[in-house]
Amino acid sequence: MLTISTLKSNLRRWARVRNTIRELSQLTDRDLADLGISRSDIRFIAKKHAAAR
Repeated sequence: MLTISTLKSNLRRWARVRNTIRELSQLTDRDLADLGISRSDIRFIAKKHAAAR
């Protein structure tokens, strides 16, 4: 059974993933390449970033 605090935590994590995906997706391919990121890595990086917090 999910508690309210668990639900809130999951929603915050989901929001961080979506925000990170949105921000990285707005970068040009050149900007991503400068950061060492490919477009196919964006979702993985976003999930990793959200889990680290």
